[in-house]
Amino acid sequence: MHPRPFRRIAPALAVAALALAGSAPAASAAPPAVTTGGAAVTPSTATFTGTVDPQGRSTTYWFEYGTTSRLGARTEVVRAGSGTSRVTAAGTAVNLAANTRYHYRLVARNADGTRRGARRTVRTQRAPLGLSLSAAPNPVPYGSQATLGGVLTGTGNANRRIEILANPFPYLTGFTPVATVTTTPTGTFALPIGVPTITTQLRARLAADHNLQSNVLVLPVAARVTVGTSVGRRRSDGVRIVRFAGRVRPKRDGARYAIQRRSGSRWVTVAGGTTRHDREEQDASRYAERVRVRHSGTYRVYVEMDGGRIVSGTSRDVRIKLRPVR
Repeated sequence: MHPRPFRRIAPALAVAALALAGSAPAASAAPPAVTTGGAAVTPSTATFTGTVDPQGRSTTYWFEYGTTSRLGARTEVVRAGSGTSRVTAAGTAVNLAANTRYHYRLVARNADGTRRGARRTVRTQRAPLGLSLSAAPNPVPYGSQATLGGVLTGTGNANRRIEILANPFPYLTGFTPVATVTTTPTGTFALPIGVPTITTQLRARLAADHNLQSNVLVLPVAARVTVGTSVGRRRSDGVRIVRFAGRVRPKRDGARYAIQRRSGSRWVTVAGGTTRHDREEQDASRYAERVRVRHSGTYRVYVEMDGGRIVSGTSRDVRIKLRPVR
């Protein structure tokens, strides 16, 4: 036997094997296939839809969106699986502006790449109009000015005419227009209402649509209570006699009053009586009371009103500061 032929055949087999190996097809890249679909909207949300084909590889997707073609925001990332057929994709954007056009597109990614669907647009719904009303101060002390404030919310809330209606105590005449005001570009409005003298129900409505009305606001007019104090000398037992005196407007002779001391978050009555006729000022009643005070504290005067036309009122807080007994 001669080994030479085998030595010539072996290199040829090796070359053939390399050729076969080189001709085997390599695995092709398969990024996901995506299609951007439609969207369902409310005034503040949009739910985007589309389809994703994972192409047999583990795939995730999300939606990019924004008020310009630059987009800038995106929904949460969602898994689309690793199948070989199209699956439905959906994502929701929240806190959107009403009646606003948004651009959006579907984006999907797997190990072989990222694909973006066509960009589409959708407009959020118009927000319905709503009207609210408030007042400050509330209650308003007798003889003081009050300011009404409110907000017209929703699409088209700028530069709209608002009517103010009033129904004074005892609320038998019904609401009648008393003033008008125009909303700002942001839908707010404010209107001084002078010096109210009687508790009144108030309401706002859109001049162009009387069916759009605010809540009913009750603006109480509270008795105005003034207070002055004078502290007497300390007695042998350490007690001071503090005199509280002042006036109540409007005039209400015989109204009950209470001298109160703050105790934590509560007010505790320590003395009281009824108001009397004020000979010096015909539009006011007066009171005066002497109170035994042993320690420093915060006091006020509370005057009770009944009938609803004028509500009960309180004075300013008064700090009585006594030096400790040595």
